Amino acid sequence: MPETTPENKIERLCIERGMKMTGQRRIIARVLSDADDHPDVEEVHQRANAQDSRISIATVYRTVRLFEDANIVSRHEFGDGRARYEETSEEHHDHLINVKSGEIIEFQNQDIEALQVKIAKELGMQLVGHRLELYGVPIKPGKK
Repeated sequence: MPETTPENKIERLCIERGMKMTGQRRIIARVLSDADDHPDVEEVHQRANAQDSRISIATVYRTVRLFEDANIVSRHEFGDGRARYEETSEEHHDHLINVKSGEIIEFQNQDIEALQVKIAKELGMQLVGHRLELYGVPIKPGKK
């Protein structure tokens, strides 16, 4: 049976890297590609299971680990005790986590990027990568 055309970035990357793409892996890849949040494995399982009830939590764990090991998805620990995942992006971004609601806001800021490079240089290093996570609570109206 010939391979079907990949429907999403994760599936395309898996095929390019020679991974076998079962029907269940395709569904899990689609769930992760379609996510506009940062789901944990249980959330990925619920979404995938809604499309194919035969997908077990163990299959999701194995598949997410496989994607992570291949640098197709990125794992994040946002302080709530759950590993969360997102497609590995070619474009760098940082995260601001609302500790009250759990909302995760992706952002880019060139001032922060420049400051990190400057700090590394002042300390005799060349910055080759970083991960920035900010944690906050909403400001009450009228306060700044």
